[in-house]
Amino acid sequence: MFFATKQSPRRVGDCFGRKNIALAMTMLAMTFLTSCAQLDAILATPIPLTATEIPLPTATINWFPPSATATLIALSTKAPTPEMRPGLGNEIITDDFSDPSLWDIAASNQASADIKNNHLILSVQSQVFMLSLRNDLVLNDYYAEITAQPSLCRSEDSYGLLIRASASNYYRFALSCNGAARAERISGGTRLILQQPLPSGDVPPGAPGEVRIGVWAVGKEMRLFLNGRFQFSIIDPSFPSGSIGVFVRSVGETPAVVSFSDITIQSVDYVLPTQTLIP
Repeated sequence: MFFATKQSPRRVGDCFGRKNIALAMTMLAMTFLTSCAQLDAILATPIPLTATEIPLPTATINWFPPSATATLIALSTKAPTPEMRPGLGNEIITDDFSDPSLWDIAASNQASADIKNNHLILSVQSQVFMLSLRNDLVLNDYYAEITAQPSLCRSEDSYGLLIRASASNYYRFALSCNGAARAERISGGTRLILQQPLPSGDVPPGAPGEVRIGVWAVGKEMRLFLNGRFQFSIIDPSFPSGSIGVFVRSVGETPAVVSFSDITIQSVDYVLPTQTLIP
């Protein structure tokens, strides 16, 4: 027996729906493919760049730039230091202070000058001046050096070398115990300062100490040296010749004691330049 069955409307509708969906999807796929083909064609066509859109060239970085070349500067050459002791000759006197008769020797309650152990020792009490000259000696132009050793010396106390000296007239190159040097002219007991006190690192600051004092004397010019170093120069024509000596002076409330040794005197063969007078 054959039984015929009636198809459900829902099933028919489902079949019809599926056909429509498939058709729609087919049409959508064709549309998409067509759109893609058109898009590929558009992208394949080059678009010209405007002037403002042209990319600028990339700058090249120089990681190791060349160093600047230094400019050489020509330095001026200094003139050589002039010879401050020109014309030095042979030694004419060397004295080791072994002969007391060559120097003024004296002693009192206030001061004394004595030679012991090859040293001429000058001692003075408070505010006393003492000098000792070499006997029977007259010199004109020369260079003299002597070693001074202060053993008791304070503040403004002074000592030093006498040049072109007599009993009452001489040039005095003085070192004070506060570290300064000066020059004076003594004439008949009157003192004239020729060089104001000048601080110097070669002057012993007090006692004990040691310094080599030198004076170059030619004509009217005299130059002071300490330990071989030039200090200053003075010009005075008052005393063209004389002996040589040493001195010590106390200006405070305490005594002063200084010893001197190893004096040498050299000849000098030199003529000072003539100064041109401008009218």
